Amino acid sequence: MRIAMISTPFLAVPPRGYGGTELVVSELAEGLRGRGHDVTLFATGDSRTSGVLRSLYPTAQWPPDILTDLNHVSWALRQVVGGTFDVVHAHSAVALAMARLLPTLPFVYTLHHERDEALSAFYRYFPGTRFVAISADQAHREVPLPRVEVIHHGLDPAAYEWSARAHDYLCFVGRFTEVKGPHVAIDVAARAGLRIRVAGEVHPPDRAFAEREVEPRLGASHVTYLGSIGAEVKRPLLRDARALLAPIQWHEPFGLILVEAMLSGCPVVAFRRGSVPELVEEGVTGFIVDSADEMAALVRRRDLLPRFDRLRCRARAVERFGRARMVADYERCYLRAMSEHADGRSGSRAPASVRIA
Repeated sequence: MRIAMISTPFLAVPPRGYGGTELVVSELAEGLRGRGHDVTLFATGDSRTSGVLRSLYPTAQWPPDILTDLNHVSWALRQVVGGTFDVVHAHSAVALAMARLLPTLPFVYTLHHERDEALSAFYRYFPGTRFVAISADQAHREVPLPRVEVIHHGLDPAAYEWSARAHDYLCFVGRFTEVKGPHVAIDVAARAGLRIRVAGEVHPPDRAFAEREVEPRLGASHVTYLGSIGAEVKRPLLRDARALLAPIQWHEPFGLILVEAMLSGCPVVAFRRGSVPELVEEGVTGFIVDSADEMAALVRRRDLLPRFDRLRCRARAVERFGRARMVADYERCYLRAMSEHADGRSGSRAPASVRIA
């Protein structure tokens, strides 16, 4: 297949540090290339790919801005019109509106976000698009979409290391925002009498929360603060941690760090929110709890995490969340989109309830 992969203009592919969407785009593009497909990646010029890279912006354009996104996507689709592609896979919502100008090409769009009412209202106008949700929980919370399937993210297992024996510390990796629960993780470790290594950074909207709830806790004696980390630090951090704590306070659509931990043989201990129940297998890749009290009691137990089967954890993660599985799922998705488009089943008109007179 000849695939046009349209990433965002906000971070390089793969990202240098934080950037879940762009990491998945990189994994998918490289996996598809490994399967013999022709992939043209539309991303920033500082991206890396074994396929063809095309870019409007030479470097990542952070912070996100709608006009930057519109400029990037419209430029990319103009290049698509002049090419010979079988399918377009977009990772930006603004691409949907411009897909109307490419009626001869099947279109796939992956939702990378939590429920957003403005986006949900927007999606109703594109019944011909094949939507991909990244978890069943995300799909359940979204508006009904006529063509939607669930494809979990996948990562290259070779990028992660594992060890049969863990060190005596917990870890937290994520943005310093209330919904990720970094303050809860630090408190849980203190109550369990364990050290915790904390990695992450503050984004501007979360500055007040971080100053109030996180930064004072980072000075506690049981905390080692690592700052914002890349793969070279994350790899041994997860490999050696007794567990990754994920006391999330929201319905997270996926959670890549959970999969990264599992691929490192590191059990995930997470709150029962969002996609967690479909990602974490109790006793195999981690444990699901319902409160900070329960989390502290679990990680404190000497008969549980120290005896956790880390090899089994990694093997199951490779099976469920390896890059090869994700690539195979998207290959089938692309073929369905192409088949629907070829026989006219994709349609192009919005439902009557949302048509504009």
